[in-house]
Amino acid sequence: MGGGAAVASGQLAYSHVLDPNRKWYNNSRIITLNAWLVLLLITSSTNGYDGSMMNGLQSLSQWESFFNFPHGGTLGLFNAIQNIGSLAAYPFAPYLSDGLGRRRTIILGATIMVIATVLQTAAQNFGMFIGARFLIGFGLTFAANAAPMLVTELSYPPHRAPLTSVYNSLWYSGAIIAAWTTYGTFKINSTWAWRVPSALQGLPSVLQIVLIWWCPESPRWLVSKGREAEAEETLAYYHADGNAQDPLIRYEMDEIKAALEFDRTVADNVSWKSLIATPGNRKRMRIIIALAFFSQWSGNGLVSYYLNKVFDGIGITNPTTQLLINGILQIWNLGWALMASFLVDRIGRRVLFITSGIGMTIMYTLQTALAGNFQNTGNAASAHGVIAFIFLYYAAYDLAFTPLIVSYTLEILPYNLRAKGFNVFNFCISLSLIFNQYANPIALDAIKWKYYVVYCVWLVVETIFVYFFIVETKNRSLEETAALFDGEDAVETIAGHHVTAEAEKGSLKQESLEK
Repeated sequence: MGGGAAVASGQLAYSHVLDPNRKWYNNSRIITLNAWLVLLLITSSTNGYDGSMMNGLQSLSQWESFFNFPHGGTLGLFNAIQNIGSLAAYPFAPYLSDGLGRRRTIILGATIMVIATVLQTAAQNFGMFIGARFLIGFGLTFAANAAPMLVTELSYPPHRAPLTSVYNSLWYSGAIIAAWTTYGTFKINSTWAWRVPSALQGLPSVLQIVLIWWCPESPRWLVSKGREAEAEETLAYYHADGNAQDPLIRYEMDEIKAALEFDRTVADNVSWKSLIATPGNRKRMRIIIALAFFSQWSGNGLVSYYLNKVFDGIGITNPTTQLLINGILQIWNLGWALMASFLVDRIGRRVLFITSGIGMTIMYTLQTALAGNFQNTGNAASAHGVIAFIFLYYAAYDLAFTPLIVSYTLEILPYNLRAKGFNVFNFCISLSLIFNQYANPIALDAIKWKYYVVYCVWLVVETIFVYFFIVETKNRSLEETAALFDGEDAVETIAGHHVTAEAEKGSLKQESLEK
């Protein structure tokens, strides 16, 4: 691409305006900012908790007997209803995020989720439990639309890519808590064996409702609403120790204003139609929609929601063993995903995506072969091999498809399209999940391990796609990354704005010296 001045020799585009003495570990305001960002990041934990909790509940006889041993389509509905609730909220989420602001939209979503988890915990029948899970999905959509955008728009620039990548990685933190909670409540000989895990699902939302009032709003949202002074004050306080004249703050403010102006006047990025109105936006949406479906159609949906059926297929039927392996797997996943999150600006997005695709294809194929061998021979070693390759498959998956799908989606979208484009991404994930949650249990019951072959073939398609279509974005600022897709003019407009601003400052400084 042109505009090479924006990124020189793989160095950070804004490195020339960073204070080398300002580190995350020696600056109290950056530490405070990162603490607020952790409060936003735990939104993903709620989602991860739900998936793992539903996995665990299916291994609890107390839950199965209370709801009359759900199976097939009924079991699919138990899992899919949360995503159906999400679908109902998608038409409203981007308008709330762009209208009310990122922070207030998170509060609204968290409040709905707290109400829903109370209802889920107190459920007395199938309808009440399903209704509560619908509301959880409805509220989660609002919070999950706004929270990662606020993280990416508020982060200290060198921390943006890693922290936004951590967002989706923390899905596993919720999964870990749910897995070990269901393991711990397994021996409670009453309905509290599943009510306790249900109640704990609301904890992240309670923390957000209590604490988020002190979290700053997105500077980019403030500028878009004409509140430039507030945006500058926020950036200066957290990024430059309160110095509004710091070169980094001037750089950020100039870039935000230039990018927003370009979106408004040149690209005309203001409506849903604009998502496909230009070649750059069509390229964005092709990648975003593909990544959304890939993230759920890579074979991971079987283990994420129907692990007990996978284990039943290889002769591991003891609920305690199933719950124990599930708990260990979530810890394994979190470790790999967090490691990859902090490599995104060192290794690059393309390398991680391609490596992940190749690794998943190999591991899933071997897992399929061993599962088939067990079905034909009953060989215990094959069953143990399936477990090993499930772990290795997830290590490959977690290199890219856990940390990068959210951060990459957000960074390639310009501000005026970010809420709408991210909403499309989440909508596609929900569609893919609903299909998974209905189709997977039926297919597993019907053709068992042979169903894995479908995913083996699909993983090859995914790997080919990421090789040809993923654009490298490492070491660019948020606005410069988004501009990559709009051609030379966009990059030069945003990069040139800095050159003009710095020239004007230099001229003023020279005039001052001459006087």
